[in-house]
Amino acid sequence: MSQQGKTFSDAGSQEVSSWFHAIKFLSLLALCSAYIQGPLVKIFDFQGAIAEMVHFGLKPPVFFAVAVVIFELAMSALILLGIIRWAASLCLAGFTLMATGLALRFWELPIGMERTMAMNGFFEHLGLVGAFVLVALYDLRQPRKDNAAPGTATSHG
Repeated sequence: MSQQGKTFSDAGSQEVSSWFHAIKFLSLLALCSAYIQGPLVKIFDFQGAIAEMVHFGLKPPVFFAVAVVIFELAMSALILLGIIRWAASLCLAGFTLMATGLALRFWELPIGMERTMAMNGFFEHLGLVGAFVLVALYDLRQPRKDNAAPGTATSHG
């Protein structure tokens, strides 16, 4: 349809679509924010990253510190770029579930503030797991304009 042949509702649909894509990207950025911020902190305080790995008993700690940085940044980038978003989302869901079970074992703590804080963090992280699973399901259900595999970058991102 030519530019002159577009109706007001067509223009409105395009504007809504632009807003939808912007809000979708910002929402995905918010979901991935901890997986971008965390590795950046580890990069700028690598000794702290190594100490964190030692604290959680991960050996060799340098390997795990580097692996976590690369993994979290790579999965976040794939999600934000729409490249195998479903797979990257499931990877971060699994990673978050494992890390939460390792780091926020509230049931082992005595009743009190520390246990309450760990329990809150545990369930907040379960919420992140659920959000990543929903992103994967949403991505897999999207119709493809071409014959691209689900989760690969397309013109609708």
